[in-house]
Amino acid sequence: MISTAALQQRILKIKAVERMTGWLDAMPHPPIAIEIAWDRIAAVRLSRKGTVEAFAIEPLQPGSIVPSAVETNVMDSAAARSTLAQVCSRLDISDEDAALLLPDPVVRVFMQRFGEFPKSHKEALPFLRWKLKKSVPFDIEDTTISYVRRPSQEIGVDVIVVVARLRVVREYEELVESAGLHAGVVLSSSLAALDLFEDRRLTLLARVADSALTTAVLRDGALCGYRCTELPVRGSELTPKLLLEEMYPLAAYYQDTLGAPFESVCLSGIGKRFPEFVGPIEGEFRCSVQPLLRASPSDGRIGEDAHPLADSGMEALLGWLSSHE
Repeated sequence: MISTAALQQRILKIKAVERMTGWLDAMPHPPIAIEIAWDRIAAVRLSRKGTVEAFAIEPLQPGSIVPSAVETNVMDSAAARSTLAQVCSRLDISDEDAALLLPDPVVRVFMQRFGEFPKSHKEALPFLRWKLKKSVPFDIEDTTISYVRRPSQEIGVDVIVVVARLRVVREYEELVESAGLHAGVVLSSSLAALDLFEDRRLTLLARVADSALTTAVLRDGALCGYRCTELPVRGSELTPKLLLEEMYPLAAYYQDTLGAPFESVCLSGIGKRFPEFVGPIEGEFRCSVQPLLRASPSDGRIGEDAHPLADSGMEALLGWLSSHE
């Protein structure tokens, strides 16, 4: 089991980050993965061969989970525990390690460039806490921090830093512990979902989850920009115009910084409303727009055993599975 404290010594291993390094140790791969979202709890059990044995999805009572980087997340502990118990019962799981996929607002991701960066992990953590203490909305000492250096074509050192408030992470850990499980790996849902991404073009990804919007920039299949913001409306009320306004800051910055226009845009979380967003976004960025799960399961990219997960739109769980294939 990897404790929360141990997570401070390990960057989350996803292909979009791994492509930039090449030196990361393999992350443990528990046979169970659980995604806790604002509206549901989903879980998948893997066979020893890494194929999907079974999965379960149960809706949460509205307001049971309210994702936040700062405030209490598990608002109705009894309801959340009951839902998780139903999921575990359907999969017949208990007393096992599990990968825990959390809502994006819980985790902050920073892309930092430093003129110099400590070589030892012991020196790097206090350095990062000092640098980020004004960038996070909570006491920097009350955090779990993971980081990874990435190759840079310019002078200096580029570092991806993943930060979460310990107290908030513990809420989710205690939730799965109530079902007799152990959070061996902790990851945000979008970081997990990024492993579904195979396009090498400069791409802007936008994922909507209720009132949270996560935007990420990928180039040559590697993560080079990330931002999670609060939308002024819930996802069901989101319009193409409003989405474009929220996507623009990150998009404009990276198009200017990289000196190139986006070659594709991926959208997630808008369900059957996808067609109404395509025209406006294509008109703005002048490139193709497609869903993250754009490939049909029948084309072989997603194994037959995982078709039910794809059909249910379980991107984070699918990404977690694909990261260890």
